[in-house]
Amino acid sequence: MLDQMSPEALRAALEWQVELGCDTAVEASPVNRFALPPRMPAPARPAADPAPASAQAAPAGPIGTDPDPVTEAERMAAGAATLPALRDALAAYPWCDLRLGARSLVFADGNPAARVMIIGEAPGREEDRQGKPFVGQAGQLLDRMLAAIDMARDAQDPAQAVYITNVLPWRPPSNRDPDPAEVAMMLPFLRRHVELAAPELLILMGNHACGAVLNRRGITRLRGTWTEGFGLPVLPMLHPAYLLRQTGAKREAWADLLALRARLGA
Repeated sequence: MLDQMSPEALRAALEWQVELGCDTAVEASPVNRFALPPRMPAPARPAADPAPASAQAAPAGPIGTDPDPVTEAERMAAGAATLPALRDALAAYPWCDLRLGARSLVFADGNPAARVMIIGEAPGREEDRQGKPFVGQAGQLLDRMLAAIDMARDAQDPAQAVYITNVLPWRPPSNRDPDPAEVAMMLPFLRRHVELAAPELLILMGNHACGAVLNRRGITRLRGTWTEGFGLPVLPMLHPAYLLRQTGAKREAWADLLALRARLGA
């Protein structure tokens, strides 16, 4: 079909895909083709008849001895005693294929001593480019929302600062939703991240953050109601990206910000 399309039609189709967010040509599971072993030539067929089945070697080693990615994540996360060590452990974790298609490991931003820790979903295009969470349009809206209650990610005073991270540290291809297996692998690192930062409370931005921390979905029902996750008070909130699409929901977001300010004041 492509060979029957004019150059103008091909260009229009490509621009349409870019508008939809398909800005990177990758597979659903990124593959580092530079790391693939070279293809070996097929062995020559032996001249003699093959040995009988009874003489053939048995398979070496037990089946199913590959390490479990979640168990390895738990081990590596538990071994990190500081936030920089946790970042290094994430960078060295080899079982999440998202790392192969991402430019940056997006670890965190803000003041690690802050009373408030914000957890989002995953990096987008701008976050992947800059290596920081919430720096695109949604992040700029988040900064304005925080400023409305006299808080900021760059505030030196922990009482006015926030510390920001994501469930996934690498950008999924074309900003697709996180895969459950990816979330399961990253959950031990996220839990350890919260333990090391030791905030007073958590803000969960959007459905996927609630699914990871609370094992519950339905952000429009969950938002605005204090609950508990990772042993801390948790306030689910609408993701700023949702507010950019549904501007009428900013009223609910403002109510949640006031609830946050009241909780910190108390």
